[in-house]
Amino acid sequence: MMESSSQKRAKRNDYLEKENGDSHDMSNVDEEFDPWTAWAYKPRTITLLMIGACFLIWASGALDPERDASGDVVTSVKRGVWAMIAVFLAYCLLQSPSTILIRPHPALWRLVHGMAVVYLVALTFLLFQKRDDARQFMKFLHPDLGVELPERSYGADCRIYVPENPTSRFKNLYDTLFDEFVLAHIIGWWGKAILIRNQPLLWVLSIGFELMEFTFRHMLPNFNECWWDSIILDILICNWFGIWAGMHTVRYFDGKTYKWVGLSRQPNIMGKVKRTLGQFTPAHWDKDEWHPLLGPWRFIQVISLCIVFLTVELNTFFLKFCLWIPPRNPVIIYRLILWWLIAIPTIREYNSYLQDRKPVKKVGAFCWLSLAICIVELLICIKFGHGLYPKPMPSWLVMFWSSVGAVLVSCLLIWSWHLHRTLGQKKRR
Repeated sequence: MMESSSQKRAKRNDYLEKENGDSHDMSNVDEEFDPWTAWAYKPRTITLLMIGACFLIWASGALDPERDASGDVVTSVKRGVWAMIAVFLAYCLLQSPSTILIRPHPALWRLVHGMAVVYLVALTFLLFQKRDDARQFMKFLHPDLGVELPERSYGADCRIYVPENPTSRFKNLYDTLFDEFVLAHIIGWWGKAILIRNQPLLWVLSIGFELMEFTFRHMLPNFNECWWDSIILDILICNWFGIWAGMHTVRYFDGKTYKWVGLSRQPNIMGKVKRTLGQFTPAHWDKDEWHPLLGPWRFIQVISLCIVFLTVELNTFFLKFCLWIPPRNPVIIYRLILWWLIAIPTIREYNSYLQDRKPVKKVGAFCWLSLAICIVELLICIKFGHGLYPKPMPSWLVMFWSSVGAVLVSCLLIWSWHLHRTLGQKKRR
């Protein structure tokens, strides 16, 4: 008698619970997983430890010290640091607790957890350096770094039609449309839509970031954009298209019926190929229930998520400015990819935390790591940005955000008082 999908999911969850509880009894693994993929879920920690030890022997020259005797100190230190990171990531891959995500394999998310820890530790090290030393240190990550960047402003000339330009009368519009940030906007908001899965919240983030650009344009030149660039191109075209595509992706997976039949039970080659590719899609598509208007505390929790999101976005631009990293440098791409991988389990954990009705609960490991990384990045921006922004924030802008904060706090207090009064009246009845 074949098992239902819910029974299989329950068995997988039991497996993850056992693994998180440091129990490695895998005697029934062949019953829990398809025979073709069961090998991937059997712990082979000792075997991989021996393979890793052999690799270290070869890479370090432990049995042939004369091989590296002529090498310079810088090369040896670099190799040692990368080997140290590789050993730590290997440990996380094999021994770290699994997350709530199981596809394409729990080990992948254990590896992402290790990468997040390495990034947090590296940021902490960078925080304790001087600004000039930190800029030169970036050369160890990429040889093109450590060079001062030219200032780039998008709002120097906001005319759409430039009649005196000999090459193109729509040069300003052309340069903006074919800027590298246009494609980044679309892909970024597509990814955010898949993570958040709530259209009103996505629009709050979209408009919120444009407000952040407007707020800090006196500090960063590339935040100084034309009105048509910020409102029409960014919000109404790029962000809208990214959110639209992302929400259509969400609806596609949300309405899809998942039949996770193993590879060995697929009737033909195409079925096996589709099942293999399906391993990289969600096992089941959870609906995120944010409900920001459920109560004052829930509103604060959802707004806190938005603040962290916007801070991570702002950190990208301030880190580039402080550490002299050009937009097209691979280091920026690596950071964004890492943040996207970290955000996938983080959002799942945080939404599960909000929906949990237990009296005593705590956020997951990825939530903690994400917040810690965001804080350390912000501290780096504050420390290394000291003295780089001679222009103060306009007084009217300070008054505006102070008024917004005061109105928000007042509304939350009135809301809380009204709920407390309503609950008191219900108890007296």
